[in-house]
Amino acid sequence: MTRKNKNFTEEDDALLDALGVEIDVKKASKYTAEQERIIAGFEEIQRFVAENGRAPQHGEDNNIFERLYAVRLDRLNAQAKCRDLLLPMDNQGILSSDKVTVAETTEELNDDELLEALGVDDKVSPIQELKHVRSTKEIRAAEEIASREKCEDFETFKPVFDQVKDGLKSGFMQTVRCNNKTDIKIGDLFILNGQTAYIESMGKPFRDDEGREDMRLRVIFGNGTESGMLRRSFQKRLWEDDAARRVSPPSDLGPLFGDRVCDGDQASGLIYVLRSQSDQPYIAENRDLIHKIGFTTGDVKTRIADAVNQPTYLLAEVEVVAMYALYNVNAGKLENLLHKFFSSARLDIEINDRFGKPFKPRE
Repeated sequence: MTRKNKNFTEEDDALLDALGVEIDVKKASKYTAEQERIIAGFEEIQRFVAENGRAPQHGEDNNIFERLYAVRLDRLNAQAKCRDLLLPMDNQGILSSDKVTVAETTEELNDDELLEALGVDDKVSPIQELKHVRSTKEIRAAEEIASREKCEDFETFKPVFDQVKDGLKSGFMQTVRCNNKTDIKIGDLFILNGQTAYIESMGKPFRDDEGREDMRLRVIFGNGTESGMLRRSFQKRLWEDDAARRVSPPSDLGPLFGDRVCDGDQASGLIYVLRSQSDQPYIAENRDLIHKIGFTTGDVKTRIADAVNQPTYLLAEVEVVAMYALYNVNAGKLENLLHKFFSSARLDIEINDRFGKPFKPRE
């Protein structure tokens, strides 16, 4: 028997009965549209379990649908509101912790991102479907790039990016997976969306509208641009880029210089540090700062014996500040690496050699 609409009068009901018209009052759904979509996605996993007798698993040997179901199940387990919604209908025990490995996640997803991660799409009619329109994520990424400005003093930071390039090529530096995306400090280097990013400075901490601590960063990028994005925004970009990496020295290199020689070590030469005794005003004024770094496979005293006649020693006597014996390394490459590292601090001075010709030392 069909229940009539309570807003109709008895006369209306009688008239409608005479006409053979019935008005059904649909029972309101107890789930929101989002919850219904989540349930629908879970029911697909339940059908897989019923057909295969096990939960979907990750692995390249499994077909694409099983791997998608496994990712979806990880996401459902990682979201408390999803588990609370689905547990009452989980008669197969799929969501139990001993049935599936839950993927690690500390990221808060909005509704659209959650549904996308669960593999649930809204069904829309062709007339409602927008074509040639970028997604919100694409628009946000484009706006972020557009908000970057040309770094006017990029030449100051270019040696940093050159060192990263050379260091990665030589193995002196390495990239590691950016697991801790909240640890961001001044001087940190990241590979983000294919660009090297350098944290140049951080502003004063403040509280946002939700009471969370944040601060403004100055981020210099390897393509000569910079951004004043918030720290939380930078952290979010790290979360969104699965290929994001942190640039760091190898953890197993140990100290650059040791204090003992072991059996079997092969001598490579000497790195020496000199201080000029020149009486030229500029050099004398900055004597404690100006040093020469060099390499020799022979005796340092013999190498510098004729310093007063060599422009590379600023045509003056020199004082030996330090010497380091090298073993088991390519000393020439190490010397070049040191020169590149200190290139931004290279002395910019012109002197006349013993023949009166101007000369600019490059070391």
